[in-house]
Amino acid sequence: MSDKDQLKKQRQQIDKIDEQILDLLQERTRVVQDVIERKVENQLPVFVAGRENEKTDSFRQKASERGIDPDWAEDFLRMVMASSRAAQSAEKFPRSTSEPKHVLYVGGSGGMGSLYRKFTDSSGHISYSIDKNNWFELEEMAPKLDLVIITVPINVTEDVIRRIAPKLHKDTILADFTSNKGEPLQAMLDAHPGPVLGLHPMHGPDVPNLSKQLMVFCAGRHPEKAEWFREQCKLWGMRVIDAEPEKHDHVMHLVQGLRHFVALLHGSFMKQYDLFPNEMLDYSSPIYRAELMMTGRIFAQDAELYADIVFANKERRELLLTFFNHHKALMEMVERDDKKGFIREFEAVTDFFGSFASQALKESGYLINRLADRFS
Repeated sequence: MSDKDQLKKQRQQIDKIDEQILDLLQERTRVVQDVIERKVENQLPVFVAGRENEKTDSFRQKASERGIDPDWAEDFLRMVMASSRAAQSAEKFPRSTSEPKHVLYVGGSGGMGSLYRKFTDSSGHISYSIDKNNWFELEEMAPKLDLVIITVPINVTEDVIRRIAPKLHKDTILADFTSNKGEPLQAMLDAHPGPVLGLHPMHGPDVPNLSKQLMVFCAGRHPEKAEWFREQCKLWGMRVIDAEPEKHDHVMHLVQGLRHFVALLHGSFMKQYDLFPNEMLDYSSPIYRAELMMTGRIFAQDAELYADIVFANKERRELLLTFFNHHKALMEMVERDDKKGFIREFEAVTDFFGSFASQALKESGYLINRLADRFS
């Protein structure tokens, strides 16, 4: 047999093995559907961190025993498990209460409202939506509402809170999805005598499912009344953390406000300098490609939304001004051609980041390698 014939035979074997892998994945999907039914029947969450960690640890060990790279094996397994969670998220969910709750999303036709209405309904609760065009329906639905979540743009959130609160029963939980927590939470406490809760889902409306997504809870008044919603989030597979409103907002000023303005700065300078993104990709390292994608995704979304986030309140605007003043101080290094000053500042920041720098190097390296492998 010639080398060419031998190579053809081996390629056919590889194709056959690939088909067998697909057949096994199809069989696994069928088993997952059975798991979905059991989870719904037994009120179990979609995502169980301990179970996944045990699976990946065991899978890595078995891969090593077979001479397969354990890091690659873990990546493969996690993609398969993510697909399973996505399949589960397309089905019914267990409900955290014996009887369905009545949940109103103010702004329910928007991205986040629509997303959470879908999951609320999939869990056997009853969801409602109020928007500009059907505000008149509030009077009829108000007496039966267990939870009202305000999910409207930041700049009108407090006005909506003050408008809707007088219509609610004193036992109805009033909550919001705003990325700013201090001022909306205080507005709800002032306007509503009943249970109050600040919520911040740390994701956008384009996620395929809620599994592994983060929900921040900021207690307002009688947080125990909303314990059922916390449990429902967990049944959706979400991670849940508690936070003080002041601490939350302090972090968000940097995570959202400053980050989004820096993206505008980056994109605006590219426009000014005629640095077209598609042309830059031809000369980009994988790490700059990743940075460019993170910048570009912002400009694929709504400008008004990001303006509301960046200019959310006075404290956030003051942080931006402080940032610009700091930026001016660093500019002096460039003006003076101060390489030594740059090194001193760089090393000071290195000390500030500490061990996180090593973690960032590892995690970003993973992302960059996967990005390069998939899209380069």
